[in-house]
Amino acid sequence: MDNVAQNQVNTEKEMSFIDHLEELRWHIIRALAAIMIVTVVVFMLGSFIFDKIIFGPKHDGFLTYQIFCDIFQFFQIDKSRCFGPAKYNIQNIEMAGQFLTHIKVSLILGFITAFPYVLWEMWKFIRPGLYENEQKYTRGLVFYASTLFFIGVSFGYFILAPFSLNFFARYQVTPEVENIISLTSYISVISTVVLAAGIMFELPMVVYLLSKIGIVTPDMMRSYRKHAFVAILLVAAIITPADVWTQVLVTIPVYFLYEMSILISARVYKQYLATMAKEELSTASDGS
Repeated sequence: MDNVAQNQVNTEKEMSFIDHLEELRWHIIRALAAIMIVTVVVFMLGSFIFDKIIFGPKHDGFLTYQIFCDIFQFFQIDKSRCFGPAKYNIQNIEMAGQFLTHIKVSLILGFITAFPYVLWEMWKFIRPGLYENEQKYTRGLVFYASTLFFIGVSFGYFILAPFSLNFFARYQVTPEVENIISLTSYISVISTVVLAAGIMFELPMVVYLLSKIGIVTPDMMRSYRKHAFVAILLVAAIITPADVWTQVLVTIPVYFLYEMSILISARVYKQYLATMAKEELSTASDGS
């Protein structure tokens, strides 16, 4: 009889695990469906997307260049020194190059646009496994994470992309070699800096979650400040060209996010310690 009861319990546990997998599968399917729907819409708007957004940083009217010129004018600096795009043509050298690039760009923009919904679907799967107080402390998680992601993407597109593209387009090791920019390499530079910036700006949310479970502490982050600064410099060197000014543009905001993350960790870790102390007190009371 005991064996039958044990088998029944095991079956219930197994069914529960399978149910969780099934639930996760549907969350993933809905998230992928959202990405694909946006991808199709972006694909249908191909001409507008490429002319106005993808190739925006190579045109004189791009917002970043106008802002820099306005700043120069405000400080009465010679407008001939305005920061503008390098003059270069983009070529496609593969038979299916434009079609495949169109699909790739549509998928990337589909993911970026649908990011809040994808995050929300993942959060819906995780949330039931949290305690009530943990759900309370994680309210607004999707909103804040999405906001940081879009800020990072905007920073990558409006700041990093123009500097990176201009650096690579203008760089010549010798006048004997002409820069002929391929479509795939152009898209690769933009997508790399934009997505990397979006992910890097998620640092405060990552620290928040790790502090919630006690893995990261504010003291740990303070003690590793110098290491973090070096790591940020290395990442900046990887995702940006070998241009000191562009690396500084990446390093300053990301390091600011690191310092802000220390403050977030201090507050969250204090709540974590209070919760642990309360649980230990409750356990001691039950034991007595």
